[in-house]
Amino acid sequence: MKPAIIIVDMVKDNFREEAQSPITREAQPIIPRINYLLQRGRTLGIPIIFACDSFLIDDFIFKGKMKPHSLRGTEGSEVTDQLEVQKGDIILPKRRFSAFFKTDLDQTLRTLQIDTVAVGGISTNVCVLMTAMDALCHDFKSILIEDCCAAHKREVHETTVENNRKFALYPLFRIMTSEEFLKEVEMGKEERR
Repeated sequence: MKPAIIIVDMVKDNFREEAQSPITREAQPIIPRINYLLQRGRTLGIPIIFACDSFLIDDFIFKGKMKPHSLRGTEGSEVTDQLEVQKGDIILPKRRFSAFFKTDLDQTLRTLQIDTVAVGGISTNVCVLMTAMDALCHDFKSILIEDCCAAHKREVHETTVENNRKFALYPLFRIMTSEEFLKEVEMGKEERR
């Protein structure tokens, strides 16, 4: 396995105190786990990609109930300061739910010779899941890191995880904890030595 870690929509606008949104309350507890995954991933040589909402003010996406946020070029579309972004990490602006949709993510992963993506962030049932599923559509193995993602309600996160745990394309798509994922990567590296 040659993986990349993709962290989705952990942007400043999703963590503003004044927002008081349900996703903020649910996502706050996963930050230490994501930082741990990133730190361990880097020591294992895994590329880190932050896929960040980056909308235009009059974006089609705001014609429904969603309020304008994460506007392109604003601080709100940047990765939250609570996550440890380092030199060499890739910041990928995205306009829609999947990190693959109309971005250069596919080409970037192929340039890095990646065959597997491990996805975390928010929200489990939308942007994280759509990115994981689009990875499959682009012929990458895909892992949803269950303890590194959150939805607007804990029950929604848990239901999404359980509904996809026995997905028909197993083992091309799997649900794993961060520890299970990191252990598998470490074992693979030892076997190649």
